[in-house]
Amino acid sequence: MSATVPPRPRTRPRAVVETRPLRNPDTASRQVMTRRGWWLVLLNVLIPGSAQILAGNRRLGRFGLAATLTLWIALVLVGVLALLWPTQLGVLVTGVWIPEWLAWLRWLPLTLVQLVIVGYVVLWVVLTVDTLRLVRLVRTGSLARFGIAAVSILLLVGVGSGAAWAVQTAGTVRDTLGAIFGQSGPVVPPSDGYYNVLLLGADSGEGRDSMRFDSISVVSVNATTGATTITGIPRDMPNFPFAPGPMQDKYPNGHESHSDPSCGWGSGINQLRTEVEVCQDGNALYPDAVTNGSSPAIEATKDAAEGILGIEIPYYVFIDMHGFAALVDALGGVDITVAERLPKGGGPAYSGQPAEEWAIGWIEPGPQHMDGDTAQWYARSRYTTSDFDRMARQRQLQEAMLAQFTPSNVLTRFQDVAAAGTAIVETDVPQPLIPTLLDLALKAQELPVTPIELTPAGGIDEYAPDYAYIQEMIRTTLHPPTPTAEPGT
Repeated sequence: MSATVPPRPRTRPRAVVETRPLRNPDTASRQVMTRRGWWLVLLNVLIPGSAQILAGNRRLGRFGLAATLTLWIALVLVGVLALLWPTQLGVLVTGVWIPEWLAWLRWLPLTLVQLVIVGYVVLWVVLTVDTLRLVRLVRTGSLARFGIAAVSILLLVGVGSGAAWAVQTAGTVRDTLGAIFGQSGPVVPPSDGYYNVLLLGADSGEGRDSMRFDSISVVSVNATTGATTITGIPRDMPNFPFAPGPMQDKYPNGHESHSDPSCGWGSGINQLRTEVEVCQDGNALYPDAVTNGSSPAIEATKDAAEGILGIEIPYYVFIDMHGFAALVDALGGVDITVAERLPKGGGPAYSGQPAEEWAIGWIEPGPQHMDGDTAQWYARSRYTTSDFDRMARQRQLQEAMLAQFTPSNVLTRFQDVAAAGTAIVETDVPQPLIPTLLDLALKAQELPVTPIELTPAGGIDEYAPDYAYIQEMIRTTLHPPTPTAEPGT
């Protein structure tokens, strides 16, 4: 007789609390509830919305998850644009793609960025509070309930602080662009492959009786490579020619000295501001200057620089040296190798007075990391040296500051740099040109700056400059001749 086989026990479905512990946990087990609580908090941090999908309101969770994925995709696209097409990203963010007749709406893209950030943070706060409700802190362990709550609060503060910084930065970018750069204005294409910008420094600081363009240089940026050449023009350069325009009509044979001292001292280029604004009707000479974000004095100086160098200079950047120190400090200082001991101070009280009697301090020779105050005196000091030495130091400072304008340095110090720049910088560079110039600035970081000084050390007669020779030197520097191969090679 065969043995009776006992019936096979029927397999019973596992309890819901075992198969879906996040949504239907065993609330009587503090260990289970503690582990579940930490998982929900972690999921809410890593993938906002997922905690609700697994353990709460699925509709809220799907909305939160969709918003999170959309934000991630947007951030990835921004990162790709920043790495591969920074100019296009600048165009998109600054709103220069908006038609000129709607230029007043160019604040909209950055404002939308602010609204998106604020909206997502509000959503994340809602998801975090809802996650804490799902955790059921009273069911977790005594230590865990405080730990989970503390971690959630710290994360809220951290995310909120980061979002506040991002919103403030977007607003600062928008406000800085509006304060410094013209909303519209004409965009002039590169001239012979270069963007040329007149860089003016007005020394109106303490101890000065007027504001003059004492630092005059032209920055030429290759429109393809970003290679930068800075040409320094002596402030007292005499009898200079003008480019075609109203000043050339007045001075067809070069700028002349004045018999009226109120119109400026001598015939130097830095006296044009006083001459045009005090002794001539500047607005009649340059009627469109103010409308285009410039001034008659600056336009006259542009015409002079064009006549001297023989190149087209459509834009200017004006820096008030009185606030120059703030910009240097905002960049974290500059590294300079000082060649000779220089005094700080406004100058001697009488002719022949030793510098030791009037100097308020000294800049010692050797490598130095200068703060703003020291850098300003380094650019201004001339009582124990010549104007030409001062020009060389100013060019050295310009190169050092360009080296400090790295993306990482500007980003970490952005608020201070923007505040300082807004306070001391004026320009007629139009906003639509900003993305292109930013792209070229990134390329320029990898290349050395080429300095040109129109001084005796550079072969220029300070009393009777050969302007034809100067223009040929500029052409050769900006467009070096292509080497020709030897016959038979």
